[in-house]
Amino acid sequence: MKVKDLFTPNVITVSPDESVSLAGRMLARHNVGSLPVCSEDGVVRGIVTDRDIVLRCIATEDDPQQTPVKQIMSKHICYVTPEQDIKEAMQVMAEEQVRRLPVLEDGKLTAMLSLADLARSHACDMEASKALSEISENIRRL
Repeated sequence: MKVKDLFTPNVITVSPDESVSLAGRMLARHNVGSLPVCSEDGVVRGIVTDRDIVLRCIATEDDPQQTPVKQIMSKHICYVTPEQDIKEAMQVMAEEQVRRLPVLEDGKLTAMLSLADLARSHACDMEASKALSEISENIRRL
């Protein structure tokens, strides 16, 4: 099974220059835990999570209205392509300790793949469970 068989298209993104406050509202409105940060040409520049907002903005007492997303986003991007095997994607999730991966095609964001996508696929129930276990195990070691 390939990534393209399970990914979620129509990804909500945020610009690097938008405020952290706007990113937080977008996360809440769309009920997601992360947003790819993309430039106007569709290139992924980073990813911002609800955890980034709390730890890198709120906890440091920065003003979310005035702080641009580019100051708190994670710049290290791990990703997959639509043609990659799902098992490779799960391995990336486990190694990188992430629950969501941008799906890039020709360097541009086309979709997101999450553990929830894997869990919804009955063909990947055990694999999703194993990936979550590995992610959680790696986090406990830190």
